[in-house]
Amino acid sequence: MSNLPGGDAATTRNETPEEEAARHEAASKEAADSVMKAFGGVRGMVDMTLPGLVFIVTFNLTHKVSAAAWAALGLSGVFAVVRLLRRETVQHAFSGVFGVAIGAYIAMKSGKAENFYLPGLLYSVAYCVALAVSALVRWPFIGVMLGPITGEMFTWRKQNPGRLAAYTRATWVWFACMAVKPVVLFPLYFAHNANLLGWMKVALGIPPMLVAMYFTWQILIKAPAPIKAVLDDDGDGGDEGDGPDGGTTAAARAPRHAAAPTSEY
Repeated sequence: MSNLPGGDAATTRNETPEEEAARHEAASKEAADSVMKAFGGVRGMVDMTLPGLVFIVTFNLTHKVSAAAWAALGLSGVFAVVRLLRRETVQHAFSGVFGVAIGAYIAMKSGKAENFYLPGLLYSVAYCVALAVSALVRWPFIGVMLGPITGEMFTWRKQNPGRLAAYTRATWVWFACMAVKPVVLFPLYFAHNANLLGWMKVALGIPPMLVAMYFTWQILIKAPAPIKAVLDDDGDGGDEGDGPDGGTTAAARAPRHAAAPTSEY
């Protein structure tokens, strides 16, 4: 069984400069596409941001928490229906509705507009903790998330130390970018400044993710190519050794579209 990184090591020995440039360009695109795909693409980021924007705009127009909450929940529901009709990932269809529904319920129950954003703030803290812990225990979250998309599953843990290091660096990048949100937004929440909190929440929705994606892309295009996960016919010589029988699990043969949660509002 061959474990050539990316399956193309043998074909790059006699490359011309033009071929090498084309290969690197293809690798760059694959890295960028995998990061964008994992986070739901541009559509996922828009779906994540707009309900919060609708909430704060409606609240400013009506000065009613219930009206703002229902407006945000209604928009999130429309996004879910559209995703289902287009047969897109069920996770994206329901995670947004679930997150907005919790925030809307808390806001209406308490009568305080700032509580609409409380679930998202707590999620940000939990997300940052998960990122940090995953990097420290050498199971970096970005690697876990992108492995099924690139087809390498978890071969990067034991067979590709350069890629493990890259995923670890990328995970710390995400930690730094995502930590900006709770640091900036929690003081506004405790000051009960719902208006500024809402606008800042929208402003900090997409930009930190774009920054994190860009640096993740830069890290991955310089990292060793992924080693594709392959299951031996006899089941005893898998690539990784993280499966229950010491080999790569059967799931490795059919990479799935992993996705990061997008229900933060």
